[in-house]
Amino acid sequence: MLDLIIKNGNCYIDGKLQEQDIAVKNGKILKIGKVSEQAKETYEAKNLLVLPGCIDTQTHFREPGSTDTEDLHSGSRAAIAGGITAVFEMPNTNPPTSNKKEFQRKLDLAKKRMYCNYAFYFGATADNADDLADLKNLEGCCGIKLFAGSSTGNLLVANEKDIEKVFKNSSKVVAVHSEDEEILNINKKLIKNGDVHSHPVWRSVECAMSSTRRIVRLAEKHNKKAHVLHVTTKEEIDFLSQHKGKITFEITPQHLTIYAPDCYDKLGTYAQMNPPIRDKSHYDRLWYAVKNNLNDTIGSDHAPHLQKNKEKIYPNSPSGMPGVQTLMPVMLDHVNAKKLSLDQLINFVCENPVRIFGIKNKGFIREKYDADFTIVDMNKKIVIKNENIESKCKWSPFNDFEFKGTPVATIIGGKTKMRDGKILGEPDGTPLIFN
Repeated sequence: MLDLIIKNGNCYIDGKLQEQDIAVKNGKILKIGKVSEQAKETYEAKNLLVLPGCIDTQTHFREPGSTDTEDLHSGSRAAIAGGITAVFEMPNTNPPTSNKKEFQRKLDLAKKRMYCNYAFYFGATADNADDLADLKNLEGCCGIKLFAGSSTGNLLVANEKDIEKVFKNSSKVVAVHSEDEEILNINKKLIKNGDVHSHPVWRSVECAMSSTRRIVRLAEKHNKKAHVLHVTTKEEIDFLSQHKGKITFEITPQHLTIYAPDCYDKLGTYAQMNPPIRDKSHYDRLWYAVKNNLNDTIGSDHAPHLQKNKEKIYPNSPSGMPGVQTLMPVMLDHVNAKKLSLDQLINFVCENPVRIFGIKNKGFIREKYDADFTIVDMNKKIVIKNENIESKCKWSPFNDFEFKGTPVATIIGGKTKMRDGKILGEPDGTPLIFN
């Protein structure tokens, strides 16, 4: 008896859509092709796309520390509601996840509380180089997170000598929040009280570019892998595209969907994030990168804050917005609008995360691989509403936006965790395994 059969779906296999059945047993894909055996559960996927389980490689679930805003449980509910089967979660918590004791604590907090599968970043500090050299076999560790410029939390490695130490000692991919702390401090005089339009003036193009140049130079010097997160400037796109190989980079859905000054006019401090949403010339270049496969991943940078805090007078308002639940609807809408192909999207959220970070048995629909699927209806229209956001923050920058194309089921290890917007079953996600 099989556990699950997905029938008649348009399945994304080896780079193309094929109408197939998929048989699942003990959390693995047993067979692809016509399936006639009996199963405990059958999912009729006619006219739907069956994609490999989609992975969000940048989320902040705020636990421990700010669990009034989000926690591992609520964040994972938001993930599966949006068709995400696994997340990489960030270490800028309170206390930060920057030693093995705190890392183990996070694994313990996740157990039997997270619906999706998960991995955690280990936070780099100026003085934990010995720990960074010894992460190869640490369970559930996707990489090292380096804040080169200050953002939410107090994980900051600002000066070059310490940044170099991080790369020299790194035993995993180093994912970087790339802003130059020195320039941030010099530019503080450009902040206009009460005017969030000054956010991208303060956190300027040069602030991002200066840091990214340094990161690439140090990573290449030590022959280490760097993954530059949430790239926002046309200058960085042009520079990073000359340094492919061990250097990879991410773009977020929000930087591909809204731009300044409109977003600040409409959303005010709700549009505030680090690095910032910039003007249309940068937005256009980010799309150029996506269309030409220059970037490697699309991650949400899900970074929720409560509305009462977001509504504080700028610059006392915190930076960050939720996004794990909307990543797929936003990007599928862009696929429907022919701004990128389905192949490209699957590269960014399935195949490339597996390739860059070495995740085992994920990212592809193949026999013996884990039975993780994101099932999508490309014709279904949804309107994002704040009240339907699973995150504790209960808002989205895309409130009232209509998107065409949305996940209708999230299947993890052969178990249906979300169907037609309803969350099902127990939170039994497990740590990702790395090669």
